[in-house]
Amino acid sequence: MESIILVVHILLALGIIGFVMLQQGKGADAGASFGGGASQTVFGSAGSGNFLSHTTAWLAAGFFVTSLALGVYAKHKADSVSEIGIPSQEVIEKLEKDVPVVEEYVPPSDAPDLDASAANEPAADKAN
Repeated sequence: MESIILVVHILLALGIIGFVMLQQGKGADAGASFGGGASQTVFGSAGSGNFLSHTTAWLAAGFFVTSLALGVYAKHKADSVSEIGIPSQEVIEKLEKDVPVVEEYVPPSDAPDLDASAANEPAADKAN
């Protein structure tokens, strides 16, 4: 259900973008450039709206509704995750048994000690 709402949400967003790009600005009429009185009204010279503006309003309302629905789904998911809580002591003990113990690495006794051998070497002759 969430994926269906998400797909509708994306389609509504793309529809809003498309319809807004198709609309002409209120000041773009030829009469507005010559100081026509109709361009100074509240709704512009086109009246209270045409097909594009009404469709954009409906798409925006649908976008708002799908946004709320996705928010409700996100809250329900967050609540279900928080109900899981901290694992019990039994679960922790079982996990500790399954994890292998790693001991500290001890080199073999026949390995050369690099720090001691570097300290015993004579310094290089720098006079050359």
